[in-house]
Amino acid sequence: MLALLAQSTTTTTTSSAAGGAVVLVLVVVYLAFIVLMIASLWKLFDKAGQKGWTAIVPILNIIVLLKVVHKELWWIILFLIPCVSIVALIIVYFNVAKAFGKGAGYGLGLIILPFIFFPILGFGSAQYALQPDPLF
Repeated sequence: MLALLAQSTTTTTTSSAAGGAVVLVLVVVYLAFIVLMIASLWKLFDKAGQKGWTAIVPILNIIVLLKVVHKELWWIILFLIPCVSIVALIIVYFNVAKAFGKGAGYGLGLIILPFIFFPILGFGSAQYALQPDPLF
């Protein structure tokens, strides 16, 4: 009976270690995505004539993104309303694609796969097509 308990404990310890390793890998991948998105927004803001460091500040990055697509500041209120924020984000992403000379397909890519399309926009050869309107 004691040997059976010892085996059960070993199996539980092994599965806990494997579960911990999986969680660690997921956290590292998640952090890599966050760093990639911040770096992409930083470069995108630089191309649009804004301060790149504003990509790090949570609400300020939305305000600057609105400035990049020449939307009024009151649009920030739309991002605070639960279901309306999704529609507002879709409109802003399509306008980001348009501001950099891309089409509706690219805007759809920004919505569906932002971790692929924002780095292409930020680090690629796309040029900002609108008149810069710096926030600071």
